[in-house]
Amino acid sequence: MRNQRSLWRLAQPVLRAALITISVASVWAQPPGRTPQKPKGPWMQKALSPDQRADLLVSAMTLDEKISLLHGGGWQAVFGGPDTPPTRSLGGAGFIPGIARLGIPDLQMADAAVGVTRSAKFGRYSTPLPSGVSEASSWDLKVAREYGALIGRELRDQGYNMSLGGGVNLTREPRNGRSFEYKGEDPILAGRLVGAEMKALQEQGIIGHTKHYALNDQENGRSYVNVKAGKRAMRETDLLAFEIGIKESGLGVVMCSYNLLNGDYACENGYLLNDVLKTQWGFQGFVVSDWGATHSTVRAALAGLDMEMPGDNFFGAALKKAVETGAVPVTRINDMVHRVLRTEFAAGLFDNPPSRKVPNIFTGLEVAQRVAEQGSVLLKNAGGQLPLAASGIRSIAVIGSHADAGVPSGGGSAQVDPPGGNAVPPLHPPQPPWYEQVIWHPSSPLKAIRTKAPGAKVEYNPGTDPAAAAALAAASDVAIVFVNQPTSEGADVASLSLPNDQDALVRAVASANPHTVVVLETGGAVTMPWIDQVSAVLAAWFPGIRGGEAIASILFGDVNPSAKLPLTFPRSEADLPHPELAVQPPPASDADSVPPFPGAPYKENKRQFDLEFNEGLKVGYKWYDAEGKTPLFPFGFGLSYTTYAYSDLKVTPGPAPAVAFTLKNTGTRPGAEVAQVYVTLPAAAGEPFKRLVSWDKVRLAPGEAKTVTLALDPHYLSIFDPDKDAWSLLPGEYKVHVGGSSRDLPLSGTFGIGGSR
Repeated sequence: MRNQRSLWRLAQPVLRAALITISVASVWAQPPGRTPQKPKGPWMQKALSPDQRADLLVSAMTLDEKISLLHGGGWQAVFGGPDTPPTRSLGGAGFIPGIARLGIPDLQMADAAVGVTRSAKFGRYSTPLPSGVSEASSWDLKVAREYGALIGRELRDQGYNMSLGGGVNLTREPRNGRSFEYKGEDPILAGRLVGAEMKALQEQGIIGHTKHYALNDQENGRSYVNVKAGKRAMRETDLLAFEIGIKESGLGVVMCSYNLLNGDYACENGYLLNDVLKTQWGFQGFVVSDWGATHSTVRAALAGLDMEMPGDNFFGAALKKAVETGAVPVTRINDMVHRVLRTEFAAGLFDNPPSRKVPNIFTGLEVAQRVAEQGSVLLKNAGGQLPLAASGIRSIAVIGSHADAGVPSGGGSAQVDPPGGNAVPPLHPPQPPWYEQVIWHPSSPLKAIRTKAPGAKVEYNPGTDPAAAAALAAASDVAIVFVNQPTSEGADVASLSLPNDQDALVRAVASANPHTVVVLETGGAVTMPWIDQVSAVLAAWFPGIRGGEAIASILFGDVNPSAKLPLTFPRSEADLPHPELAVQPPPASDADSVPPFPGAPYKENKRQFDLEFNEGLKVGYKWYDAEGKTPLFPFGFGLSYTTYAYSDLKVTPGPAPAVAFTLKNTGTRPGAEVAQVYVTLPAAAGEPFKRLVSWDKVRLAPGEAKTVTLALDPHYLSIFDPDKDAWSLLPGEYKVHVGGSSRDLPLSGTFGIGGSR
């Protein structure tokens, strides 16, 4: 017994050391996404407001703790690797460790523009949704809410608590490589859609987010282009979209962009961040930099930037020193931290943190297909070519765009991992870096078409040999040609023409078969030199994980298309405000430019390029109206398998004007029409074009008529007066136009406004 007690005394130091080691390891080896401790504090009282709780917590923090919440841990903390230290990061786009003694949760961020990205790192599933421009083509706030709610749920199920989605940059430059992420060219349409999406996302207990603030409307040269624009032009176009989205959603985070604006980087631009966003709009959340878009410490902090990502080059030790020397007041640091914490309290991160579980895959598939069906735009349907009657077709040729394997998706930080891997892997090893690959989701249009037409002979041709494709088309009753234009973050497309001689393929097939249907799988507008030769065109965009099924449902009439274009399709680049790409992509060897994706430290580029937005207010359809140009397909355009008639316009004048009209389904199929209201302002406004001010998506049975009443928000009728730095509702006559697109407006009327506000 004495020997046993002696052995126990000898073993105690070893056991104590082991227990300490286990305790420390448990902190760093906790399941990803879980803060180690949750101590109590007065800020944990749920009855207090988010601002009160944030104030209490800020007062309990040291300076080092405050600084730790204002920056990320660098590129390695985001992407990790075999030599990365243990961390609670979930492997998303950004991670900021919580503070255990105060119960502050980890901030887990994930790119989530069209679904949760990089889920393969931990073997998790995420739904690859149709592109943002597809969502926008629905013109449906219900669809936007469904889109945002699904992303929010899947973020939460994977343990994330902050989204990096909500892109709302306008389509000023249709060759923009990220147009697929955004919501089109009109600020009111884009703003309302992103507002509905982010509100639904935040209802899932996730911090909502919008980007890229502001005027980051192209990818080429994004790190050094200096956009030059006047206040009125900014406030009535790009900034209006952000204003609407932020106010209608109450989202918590705004991401400032890479570009300069009128000589100042967006992330140290006091006009954008302090004057407009925080002061005039009353934004209560925090501003985070785009990854690598921070350029200074004192200037950025004083201009309104609250958080640097992904690292701490400027908002780590340098920020602490700036506070200690008085260059950045302690009150500003407290404001930065308050904004972060009040956002976390408001979203429920303290009280109801995410609990990881397997996402509902089946719900994701249903939502993805529904969005694709509501967002695919029927652009042409000569002679009622569509819908196809499965019982009357003996043979179908399906041609091109890897339609046997899947559907393409947009690349870059929005890229959602394809279930099972890329359905169309690169042909020749070695494989290019992931950010240069074109990813195809495994939803085969060929398979879906065969399911819809079981009695027909459905054959596939890859389209690499136009003559062979034409031969198959000639031997078939109908030819369906799939064409694509891959787009990605990091570079604009060189041209709106389809790449890889796909125009020649369409011509060859159309010459062989008059019943040729073209399905566009693109991130935005493309030119169509063959448009008069084909019988039907369907813009399916990048349609997501159930894209093949959605396309087939529309082609065979199970779904009546109701989508409308959220952007203009020009006839050629010559019709654009900037016919030549304003900024060419930097050479591949240019180490000073921000890389499309991480992998190297950011190095500031001293080469700057001024880009004058000389089109001013004339963005998208407003440019074509003002310049008298006829587009290939106008903004708001989209066909249906039924027809609609507009009549009986009544305009109610006054401080809150409204319009009412009758909409009737004059066809034989049930359908939904996006009825659009445009207004031309008084001549004193100096706007030689009309602007979209309201719309409604109205569902009608065959022969059914409804009275549609829409209020006209005075804000959407106002102009921004830069001299007063305020919005103004001009006196005078306002002309109302109502119809099915910006170029099809059969109803018109007027109302007057006698004063200003």
